[in-house]
Amino acid sequence: MSTRFYKSSYSGANNSCVEVAHRSDAVLIQDSKYTGNRSSQPRIRVARSEWPSVLDLAVSRRSGRVGDLTVDVASDGSSILTGLSEAGDKVTLHYTPAEWDAFAKGVVDGQFDLR
Repeated sequence: MSTRFYKSSYSGANNSCVEVAHRSDAVLIQDSKYTGNRSSQPRIRVARSEWPSVLDLAVSRRSGRVGDLTVDVASDGSSILTGLSEAGDKVTLHYTPAEWDAFAKGVVDGQFDLR
């Protein structure tokens, strides 16, 4: 199955952002800053049924947990997402304040709603 990742329109042309892909069974999250082999890129899997709660958490700019996903938002606005890969392995993704802000703004605009 082909998985197409996209980022918030607020991310601009830079290559540092939260990237999301919608699949029939789940939503995948990855970090565009990853420089390794794309086939082994760390990705967090979120059940489609939990995705709306993840979006609500992102907009709140607060730390919290949704299913297997933990979102830790620091006082500077940076965030650390910890969850499980499709294989069930632990994955941790780090986002800068600008990256998390661009994602949250995209969420508010409906850019990451379920498709």
